[in-house]
Order: sequence, then C-alpha cells, then structure tokens
Amino acid sequence: MSSQQIRLATRGSELALRQAGEVVDTLEDRRHDVELVEVETEGDRVTDALISDLGKTGAFVRALDQEVMEGTVDAAVHSMKDVPTEVPEDLVVAAVPHRENPADVLVTPDGTDLEDLPAGSVVGTASLRRGAQVQAHRPGLDVEPIRGNVGTRVEKLLAPALHREHERRTEAEKEAQSRDAREQRRGDYTADIEAGVENLDTEDGEKRAADDGDDTASSSEFEQSVTEWFDSLTPLQQSAMERDPDTEYDALVMARVGLERTGLLHHVGIEELSTGTHVPATGQGALCVTARRDSDVVDTLRDALEHVRTRVEVTAERVVLEELGGGCIAPIGVHALVQGDTIRTAVQVFSQDGSEQVGETRELDAEQYATDARELAADLRDRGAADLIEDARTEA
Repeated sequence: MSSQQIRLATRGSELALRQAGEVVDTLEDRRHDVELVEVETEGDRVTDALISDLGKTGAFVRALDQEVMEGTVDAAVHSMKDVPTEVPEDLVVAAVPHRENPADVLVTPDGTDLEDLPAGSVVGTASLRRGAQVQAHRPGLDVEPIRGNVGTRVEKLLAPALHREHERRTEAEKEAQSRDAREQRRGDYTADIEAGVENLDTEDGEKRAADDGDDTASSSEFEQSVTEWFDSLTPLQQSAMERDPDTEYDALVMARVGLERTGLLHHVGIEELSTGTHVPATGQGALCVTARRDSDVVDTLRDALEHVRTRVEVTAERVVLEELGGGCIAPIGVHALVQGDTIRTAVQVFSQDGSEQVGETRELDAEQYATDARELAADLRDRGAADLIEDARTEA
C-alpha cells in the first residue's frame, strides 16, 4: 500500500496537540506520513480573554484554515465547537472523527457534587453557557470568570488550599525548630550547672528556666518536613503552588473531554453533569478536519477518519445553532444523539444570568433531520429564544 504525505495544521496548546495527535495516530495506522505544523491563532494571542470576550466566532480557527487555503498545509484539526457554522466556500469539513463524551463536569479538589456546594461557593467557568446553567440550577452560587487553558484553570482551583497547607506546615516547622532551640539552651544550662560553672547569672538562669517550663520537646505535628511534603506532591500540585490567583474558586465547570485528553481527569474530583440539565455546546467532544474542497487529500481523510454517526449528530447541532444565530455570544446548548431512525436533540437558550430559559428536546426524523432541526430552532426563536440571544448580543 502506497504512503501519502499529509501536512496537518494544529494549534500549539497542549490540548490541541493531543487532539491532533489522535488524528495523526489514525492516519499513520493507514500508513500515511503525517507532519504536524503548529500555527498561532488569534485566540492563542489574546491569552487573557474569555472566549465570549473575543467578540466573534472563529478565533481559534481562522489562522489554521488560512494556511489550508494558501496551500501551506493540506488540512487542519479543530475542536468542532470552535468551528463557525459558516465555513469558507473553498473549504470543506473533510472528516469528523468519532466523538468523545460531550458532557460537562463539575471539578472540585475533593469531589463535592453541585447539589452539595454551600451557598455562596465560587464556581469558575470560561463559558457563558456553563455559567448560565449553573445559575439556573443553583442560583445561590457565585459564578466567576476564569481564564487560561485546561491545566491553568485546574491549577488556579487547587492553588489556594495548597498555599494554606504550605503556610500551616511552614509555621509548624518554625515552631518546632524554636522549641528545639530552647531545649538546646536548657540542656546547655543544665550541663553548665552540673559542671560547676561559676559566675552564672543565677537570677537570669532561673528566669530562662521558668520561661521554658511550659514548653515541651515535642517535634512538629507533621511527620514530613515542608520540603519533603512539597516533593511528595504531584507535578500538577507543584505547578499549582506557583500560581497566585486573584479569585479563590471552590469549583470549576469544564468539558470532560478536555480533562481526559490532557490526562488530568483522575487528578481532581469530578461530578459528570447530566446532558439533560446541562446541555453541552454544539459539537463539544468532537473534532473536525478541514481541507481545500478541490484537494485530493479529502477522500483520504474521509476514508481514514470519518465517523458517520458523529457527523450526523454534530450536523444537526450546527443546523440548530446556525438557525438560532447565537454563535458564542449567547448561552446556548445543543446536543443531538442518534437513536435508531430518530435524532434526539436537546436545546437550551438562556439569559446570561440563567434566570430565563427557552428550551426543548425533540425527536428529529433521520431522513430529514436538517429540515426538522431548522423547524426546532425556528419554534424556539418564536418562543423567546431570539429575544434572549439579542439581549446577550447587546450585553456583549
């Protein structure tokens, strides 16, 4: 079997590289020679901005697709949720690989569930949709924005408790060292007496002994020294110790797949949130490989990577989103699931504070799901979704 060389563009973040790596592995299994080309996008340059603050869709996509259209690379790998519903005419979605779990998760240091978070707890998220869903479900919680990639956000969550533990251990170690020093002085004084040393200031000596009388020779309450404790931490925890976040978060809401792909899922406590009450973003968990429409690599990518069921599901979701017209400006969740001859599609449109919601779950006919998806979106618009989206656009 002959080999075909493919130049594949990707963002340079850890998550993007891992996603692209999955595509590379599949292509190489088909004996294709693949070269990854890292490309910086607008979303990468504006590192302190929330996705919703960028003001437009495609911030993580356009630079990669421009390289494709100019012929610098053959194809580009994207997170499907980042891809605008309007794809340039010269491009085609060549392949949609199998989608991973699209659910969101609540992330806490100890695995506390959303229902059990105390009122007033601070929940961090970079998504308008996730924030609105949390406030709709638990209005007593405080939702705050959080910036950074997956690892950065988790480190910001873990940092405050680790800093407090470090301070507690440091103080205990200092106290133990102080007790040891006093005990040493007491021992020296006793030795001097026993040796018959003359001209000691008896009154001062007695005062020192009285001052030290209540002290004990016990060591620190911790078995490990501060250095040993730090060395025992995971690399994630050690990295978190270097952070001094402005906001102390009690929990985060994130995409499960991001934690899985970065290898962090088992380093934090999580609760998987129901896709019924916390409907994911359009295309969440899925990847997308774009190529020039006239490129001979399109068939190669489709043959190696395409997962038909995922293509149908994300297409239904994107049709709904396109008809609603919300993009990443409004809190919108759309999730489709193929079930036999129907596509069960859930849609949620929120006000930014989660106090208002328009939503529905509907079975779409698999034979005409695109038409049915447009009808679903149109019905939701007429029932108030259009007003919520317009309000969100105005606020943005």
